Amino acid sequence: MSVSMFSAISNDAIRNKADATLSGRRRRWGWTPFFGPALIAAVAYIDPGNFATNIEAGSRYGYALLWVVLGANLMAMLIQTLSARLGLATGRNLPEIIRDRYPRPLVWCYWVQAEIVAIATDLAEFLGAALAFNLLFGLSLMEGALLTGLITYLALLLHRQGFRLMEIVIGAMIMAVASGFLLEMLLGTPDPAPLLEGLLLPSFPDSYSLYLAAGILGATVMPHVIYLHSALSQNRIQTRDEGQRKRLMRYYRIDVIVGMAIAGLVNLSMLAMAAAVFHAQGRLDIATISDSYQLLSPMMGQQLASHVFGLALLLAGLSSSIVGTLSGQVIMQGFVNFTIPIWLRRLVTMLPALAVIMLGISEQKALVASQVILSFGIPFALIPLLCFTSDRRLMGNLVNGRSVTAIGGAICTLIIALNGYVLFFTLTGH
Repeated sequence: MSVSMFSAISNDAIRNKADATLSGRRRRWGWTPFFGPALIAAVAYIDPGNFATNIEAGSRYGYALLWVVLGANLMAMLIQTLSARLGLATGRNLPEIIRDRYPRPLVWCYWVQAEIVAIATDLAEFLGAALAFNLLFGLSLMEGALLTGLITYLALLLHRQGFRLMEIVIGAMIMAVASGFLLEMLLGTPDPAPLLEGLLLPSFPDSYSLYLAAGILGATVMPHVIYLHSALSQNRIQTRDEGQRKRLMRYYRIDVIVGMAIAGLVNLSMLAMAAAVFHAQGRLDIATISDSYQLLSPMMGQQLASHVFGLALLLAGLSSSIVGTLSGQVIMQGFVNFTIPIWLRRLVTMLPALAVIMLGISEQKALVASQVILSFGIPFALIPLLCFTSDRRLMGNLVNGRSVTAIGGAICTLIIALNGYVLFFTLTGH
């Protein structure tokens, strides 16, 4: 059986199972057709940018910024739920609705900033995967970047064969990354008392920790995946009436909670591992992925530690690069109703990463800076998302409740305030 035939059968089977469940005819394993979109979105929450920010935060400040990771993932659960709700309720994705409802000059401005966000995203993902190839197999960063581009392009061809095959591939990658970091955390044996304190007691040890917090936020609540998730849910499963639509949204909400919980667990494990291994042994200077890879095995006393770390970085870079390219297609098609071949999109988005490598710029500085840029892009996606999902004429019976809108507004205000401080810190240095 060919891949395309398998994918067509798989997609039809998923839709038939979903219809049976929503109609009340299927009981056993009736939830399985609805899971997958949030796993694809979750990949963006564990990309190499997260490695950079979490490792630096853990080595510098121990467990002190764990609460930032936890809070960012709770924010992500709400935001991705709203994105999935918009796609399901309207049958259109967020960029398409912005294009339909906003003035043309504003739409073009939105498209430009979204493309900048997509470039910053791809920069982190490409650098991370290229670095993993360098650390694991001794390839140069340039060779690793070119190999990353080839592998991700081949993987993107799977998306043409149907959504379920892509969901399975991405899901397998994210579960492998999660398993790797759970193992790393167990090997690092974090101290429970300061770990709980870092989770439950918010604090900023100094002004630079605020800058890192913005990087963590940008690496976790990623704007490009807010656009993507609405596209993943817009036509995936058809519903017959409003009752079925509400039931489907409940399944999507569970999908988001599970996907974001997995991503959150990976991020928490990553930071806790850095705190337990580096900060606890007085190595507050470990701020790069390369240093982490080189020192994990000798400091843990386990040769396996560095290899697991490198493999997790490679899978995270490859999978998030695939998702980043899908997001770029959604952004371009949605805002300006224009598409380009996947190979051309892949080539164009590779160029900034190749430029960073050729110029010899520190990969750590480039990774952290890219995540801060992402943090500035969040309000541009979140404000219209909140406005649209609060409009009953647009959303029907899936419209936000007042409390959800209020919480979303508070999250957006917090992000804007944090970004303002980061801009002040960047310009003044204190």
